[in-house]
Amino acid sequence: MSTTQKIAVTTPSASYTIEIGTGLLPFVGSRIDALLNGALTSGKQRAFVITSPEIWHLHGPTLLSGLPSEPVILEVPAGEQHKRLSTIERLLEELAQHGADRDSLLIAFGGGVLGDMTGYLAASYMRGIRYVQVPTTLLAQVDSSVGGKTGVNLAAGKNLVGAFYHPIAVYADIDTLATLPPAELRAGLQESVKAGIIRDRALFDFMEANAAAILSGDTAALTRVVADSVQMKADVVHADEREGGLRMILNLGHTLGHAIEAATGYKQLLHGEAIAWGMLAATAIAKRRGLVTVDEHDHIERVIITYGPLKPFTADPAELVTLTSKDKKARSGTRNFVLPKGIGDAVVVKDVAVEELTTTAERMMAMVARQAAA
Repeated sequence: MSTTQKIAVTTPSASYTIEIGTGLLPFVGSRIDALLNGALTSGKQRAFVITSPEIWHLHGPTLLSGLPSEPVILEVPAGEQHKRLSTIERLLEELAQHGADRDSLLIAFGGGVLGDMTGYLAASYMRGIRYVQVPTTLLAQVDSSVGGKTGVNLAAGKNLVGAFYHPIAVYADIDTLATLPPAELRAGLQESVKAGIIRDRALFDFMEANAAAILSGDTAALTRVVADSVQMKADVVHADEREGGLRMILNLGHTLGHAIEAATGYKQLLHGEAIAWGMLAATAIAKRRGLVTVDEHDHIERVIITYGPLKPFTADPAELVTLTSKDKKARSGTRNFVLPKGIGDAVVVKDVAVEELTTTAERMMAMVARQAAA
């Protein structure tokens, strides 16, 4: 097996390691067992794998080959529409029926939706049991598996129910990305573009200069992107575990992006695609406010579009503005909005008025219409 990279996440409530590399999946079981001091081998602890039928078909046998004891497999259909409390209730009942106890271990095996739900499931069952993240999509590897955010959606908005609850380890095998559809790879890469915009100019420049290799699935290039994205997020989470201030910058593009997802019923766009549109809108606001120059605005827009194409969608600008008020970053009725400040820096502002946001949403939808007509 090739050499892996290890990145430490340290917060006031938890410390754990994220391991990134190729050929890692067959060894995840032994890694977990060593972390648990051989409890899986001895039978003192049982593992429950939360996954989707598609992921289990593609990668399940490889994960299973390295586990020292037979896990219980609990499947969830793929898709954001299943990220609901009703799914959590079903999984809680299944855990109880299978005799899961306080020493049981959950393994989140799949993309960001599965990871978020498994984390919340772990936080909820018997008031908290341990879990491990084994992300198999780029979005999950660079973003959602790191930092301990867990949760599910409500009809009113995304991730409005959840908990801060960290895994005991994260194992990201770059080889699993080879099975991703191109659209999912591109959507996940938008989260790394975001990481570069808000805090890592070197990553932004690398993604701009190496777009062809990254988009073709070059292992070395993708490993660099994943590792740098994870390190950036680990540093931010270390400084602000519970989104009291700095951590909000990780939500660049998410205020309007989440509104787009809710307005379209989570059916028209992948998460990263919605976030890309949201980042374009945020960058446009930043340009009008003088936070970025015209050249910087165009530069950011160009790189976002490079990792497109930006998929058109149908939504009413007024509804999008209304939905932003349901965003979980809102405090005391004020919309907290993340804006780029140059490239490699970002700021949280609290004075984006409804009128300014309405104008932005209208201009974004005009851009969507041009994209659809192209």
